[in-house]
Amino acid sequence: MSNDIRREQTWVIVGSQMILATVALGAALMYTRQVMIPFVLALFIATMVSPIVDCLRQKVRLPHSLAVSGALLVVMGVLLVLGLFVVYAVQTMVTANASEQYVQSFVNLAGDLLKRVEGWGIHLRQDKVMEEIQAQVPGILSSTVGTATGYLSSFVLILIFVVFLLAGRREGAVRHPIHQEIESAIRNYLTTKTVISLVTGLLVWLILWLFGLPMASIFGMLAFFLNFIPSIGSIISTMLPIPIAFAQYTNAGHTNIWMILAVVALPGSVHLFIGNIVEPKVMGHGLELHPVTILLSLAFWGLLWGPIGMVLSVPIVASIRIVLLRFATTKPLGDLLAGRLPGENGKANARMPR
Repeated sequence: MSNDIRREQTWVIVGSQMILATVALGAALMYTRQVMIPFVLALFIATMVSPIVDCLRQKVRLPHSLAVSGALLVVMGVLLVLGLFVVYAVQTMVTANASEQYVQSFVNLAGDLLKRVEGWGIHLRQDKVMEEIQAQVPGILSSTVGTATGYLSSFVLILIFVVFLLAGRREGAVRHPIHQEIESAIRNYLTTKTVISLVTGLLVWLILWLFGLPMASIFGMLAFFLNFIPSIGSIISTMLPIPIAFAQYTNAGHTNIWMILAVVALPGSVHLFIGNIVEPKVMGHGLELHPVTILLSLAFWGLLWGPIGMVLSVPIVASIRIVLLRFATTKPLGDLLAGRLPGENGKANARMPR
């Protein structure tokens, strides 16, 4: 038997085993999602704040327990601010009846679209369609609020995991090069992405506030969170204010279409500029994941863990790629995640899309 045939058989066996292992791992991750999601979040949080522990230990000369406590206070402060933003958003929607306004605006927009479709000669059961929309939209909004509340309930569990991860960190311990590479890549990605998302959210809020759009602060907060989801997050963030804009800029049956376009186009321009010009220059090559890899990882982790899985998909897949590149057998798979097919020379100019 020739070496080429043996190599092909080896690849078939390895590929089949990895597919089976992926299916089994996916089932296990879905079954344990209530614990694994807080743990993975805590793992990434601990990776980001671990330099604070090292700084307090080396420069301030604090004991390990006090250094961990200082870093933990930083984590609690950040999580508390994010929690307050979510609570504020929920209270705003409830007290100001913003959710009802959003639903009614969405229904009115759908009704206008149906009338235009009928004008094109396509006849639909408009009453049935509108009843279905009115029945579904409130459920979507309530499930979104419930999802945000559920994430807040994991706050304590995340803090517990962060405490143990930071407490188990030993200064000066010799770590494996894979661990160091993963930690450095994830820390740089998450830190840069957080700063860029914060700037994006503030700019979106400022633009919508200047236009006098209701719930501008909520849409700015959503722009911050959705910016962590590559490719589709910015699109969703740009489209969310459309129903409110129709309600705001429609008077006596007349719709100011130019104001609506401005409310959509200006935040969309912010996303395009930051995502395609600023972010690539700040991140450089980033995590070297091909756009198709990012989209597939979004679908896979979103299926397993929902919106949080989509946020964590990029750093998780990047970590897996770093491990795959360390072994000769799996190195072609790591190259494939970066868009380099077997036999190709040079590095692919893969860049994270928006």
